[in-house]
Amino acid sequence: MNRTEVTFESHGSLCRAWHYPPTAVAGSTSTKRPCVVMAHGFGATRDASLAPYAERFAAAGMHVLLFDYRHFGASDGQPRQLVSVRRQLQDYAAAVAHARKLAGVDPARIAVWGTSFAGGHAVVTAARVPGVAAAVCQCPMMDGLAAVIEIMRYAGIGQLLRLTAHGLLDLGMAMVGRTHYIPTVAPPGSLAVMTSPDSDAGYRALAPEGFRFEVAARIALFVGLYRPVSHAANVHCPVLVQICEHDSVAPVAAAEKTLERLGAHGEAKRYPIGHFEPYFGQHFERSIADEVEFLVRHLRP
Repeated sequence: MNRTEVTFESHGSLCRAWHYPPTAVAGSTSTKRPCVVMAHGFGATRDASLAPYAERFAAAGMHVLLFDYRHFGASDGQPRQLVSVRRQLQDYAAAVAHARKLAGVDPARIAVWGTSFAGGHAVVTAARVPGVAAAVCQCPMMDGLAAVIEIMRYAGIGQLLRLTAHGLLDLGMAMVGRTHYIPTVAPPGSLAVMTSPDSDAGYRALAPEGFRFEVAARIALFVGLYRPVSHAANVHCPVLVQICEHDSVAPVAAAEKTLERLGAHGEAKRYPIGHFEPYFGQHFERSIADEVEFLVRHLRP
């Protein structure tokens, strides 16, 4: 698939992205095409199994802008591996603004796409950024507090206390310009942000060679405060919420509550699979087919 490397500025730093141009669609008379703005979930990068999604969207006649957040992957930003909800939402807004300026893009037909942690970002971006035409949320993390409670359920209160202690250590080290890291995933019983039974193998299956399986520990102090579900009532565009019914990472009840608050703007697709399964094989084929159908339907001229 033909793609080019592009850059855009977000609050003084450069974000790097892949731009996928659309494949010609038979019978189309529109010279301007829609664009899907994409980014990955918690601690992940654009090269972690997202290219197949972008290629399918491009093959369906859409531009795609697939970017890395600041502090991750090819994008600038220090310290590295810093998960900042505020900055990632700023990066989404900057990516939407850049997508609107791309040659051949219809600025009125921009969709945002997010998976897992970024599924929540897609809802918040749709609520905050004027003119977003559609949003896709794959196995979305819609309530950080519910996710923290889920960690306590499967790993115990001791895990939360350890994560809090590491987060406080990182905040203290940040005052002298240093960073303390914790693993993103690890087997059950280990110290990591995610240690549910399917997290370690599932997350690692997504990652390319050389991937960093760690994040700045301070996010452990703030993730419970991030609640995209509280923004759902302010969304005024169509939103596809894809729920993995056996999700061990992003609580299903929070996604269902988000759908309730979206009202007529929400569309649900439910799959009897776990959090890390939509990226591969038959589950990918079903998920991407639903996404393409939704986006083509709502991004028509």
